[in-house]
Amino acid sequence: MEIFYFPHFQTSSSLAHIALYTKVTNAATLRKRIINAATAQGPLGDGEREAVNFSFINARLITSRLHLQTAINQAILAQSQNSLRTRTVHSEILWALNSTNNISEAIRRYGISEASTDLIVVRISGPEASTTAIRESISRVVIGVETTLTMLSQLTDWASVRKYHKLDTEPMIFNDTEVANNIVVSTVAMKSVIA
Repeated sequence: MEIFYFPHFQTSSSLAHIALYTKVTNAATLRKRIINAATAQGPLGDGEREAVNFSFINARLITSRLHLQTAINQAILAQSQNSLRTRTVHSEILWALNSTNNISEAIRRYGISEASTDLIVVRISGPEASTTAIRESISRVVIGVETTLTMLSQLTDWASVRKYHKLDTEPMIFNDTEVANNIVVSTVAMKSVIA
């Protein structure tokens, strides 16, 4: 697990705990659990929402650590300015990653699907949150192999990234992942300004 620190935000949202999981075997069950938690009522619903209070990201569409950090930064910024376009800071990360403003599309593309095998799990918190406790919370909901973010470059599905960001028709970009990554990161960084 890695921690990104954002000192320029409120203390309560200054940390992002990030875990990369490969070989995930319970994506379909986890997706159903997230959907059910969103509509559950009462104390049971509150408990279930807390249990899955993470951003579950399709790791195959993340081009770099900077791509991920930029989306997290944009989501925390939106939360700090009371301008979330989604219900939570965790779903806002998915919205920030998507190249369009369509929230449903962002969740469908960048969120967990029934076929997901590689996931990035993010929890936004303050320094009072224990890394150990967050790791344990994640391990209670995700069945897979935790690995380091250095593995990210081996997981990226560049064909899908180019398709979703409409870079697949540009021959100069098509074979250059560094240029494609720079464009994708810039898109995420500018999205809140353009939206």
